[in-house]
Amino acid sequence: MNKPKKIRRGESDSLVIEWENGKTTEISYVDLRDKCPCVSCQGETVLFSSYIPIKNPFKPVGFYEIEKIEPVGNYAVNIVWKDQHNTGLYSWDYLWEISRIDKEKT
Repeated sequence: MNKPKKIRRGESDSLVIEWENGKTTEISYVDLRDKCPCVSCQGETVLFSSYIPIKNPFKPVGFYEIEKIEPVGNYAVNIVWKDQHNTGLYSWDYLWEISRIDKEKT
């Protein structure tokens, strides 16, 4: 598993991650929030029951602003957004995956 050596805020509303493999990636706050892995953002399916969240076109103040980032063990971070949303755990693998996807867009 590839782990971050350092995570910091970028200059343009982004998260910059320096990885153990020597690579540095950047993920915009918009992509981080839109790809929040929690159930209320992405939904889930358990056995024969599914929950699909309703996407609200109106975003509250602070929706794309980070309040703080907290480590979770040695495998993830929890991002607390300024609108107080804090239920998404971003694992190292997931951060690597969405930063690679983000990089392929450019």
